[in-house]
Amino acid sequence: MTIIIGGGPIGLACGIELKKKNIPFLIIEKGSIVDSIYHYPVNMTFFSTSDRLELSDVPFISHNAKPTRREALEYYRRVASSFDLPIHLYEEVLEVNGSNENFIVKTNKNVYNAAKIVVATGFYGLPNLLGVEGEHLQKVKHYYDEPHPYAKQKIAVIGAGNSAVDVALETYRSGADVTMVVRDAGIKESVKYWVKPDIENRIKSGEIKAFFNSEVLEISNFEIKIKTPELTLTIENDFVLAMTGYTPNYNLLHKMGIPYGDDEFQTPMYNPLTHESEKQGMYLAGVVCGGLQTNKWFIENAREHAVLIANHIANT
Repeated sequence: MTIIIGGGPIGLACGIELKKKNIPFLIIEKGSIVDSIYHYPVNMTFFSTSDRLELSDVPFISHNAKPTRREALEYYRRVASSFDLPIHLYEEVLEVNGSNENFIVKTNKNVYNAAKIVVATGFYGLPNLLGVEGEHLQKVKHYYDEPHPYAKQKIAVIGAGNSAVDVALETYRSGADVTMVVRDAGIKESVKYWVKPDIENRIKSGEIKAFFNSEVLEISNFEIKIKTPELTLTIENDFVLAMTGYTPNYNLLHKMGIPYGDDEFQTPMYNPLTHESEKQGMYLAGVVCGGLQTNKWFIENAREHAVLIANHIANT
């Protein structure tokens, strides 16, 4: 049996391809089906068109040019049901021992034997922390769902990428007093082209305050301390929304014995033709293949990983 760790779109794609080849498998997911998409903001719209999110030619029909989070959740539930994929949800893989054809997978619920392992864990589960005093407070959020709770509140948004910009604009338009704190000199060039002028105009007009080349030094119950190029200041604050990105689960990769390069991106080592890692019998699929380059692989360009992996497993 092959065990797929991760029930996101690429984990589902791997299961579909293995099923086509009559290779027994089990998908183990620590949360819900496509849990990372579930944790996206409630009103989120994808960058990609629906056809680029499809799996195995199952049509993804959207009511708009770009599908919404809600439509994606419904689509991937339908895919999992259509192919009758065996999935254990809310079960977390704690460690994987053994070797090719004889792996032992330990979870928080059970122990399994597996011939092959496919790691499709994504990266959304582990946020990049600020590493400052007060980050543990309940007012600090690394995940954002919707703007309503922040109406009439003083909000600090950390970051300047797509997520941070969306959060700043949504909370501002819902009545929040928004301050952005950005390490860089400006809004990132990668921000959606139809959104970037909006945030820059809101900052220019003073409707959204922004401190560039700046960082949060300390968080307390009612204030935050910010270091700017000119001075260090303390401002009133009710919530901190830290949109600082996420990182792969390197702790699990270490436990599994998957080596990665010494480059700045800590990219796991694997054969791009088969997606087998340097540890025989263990495969990597999806965004985890990019290490810290979490914007390298998306659903649309990682679906092919499933085909390569299934083909290799079938021929070994």
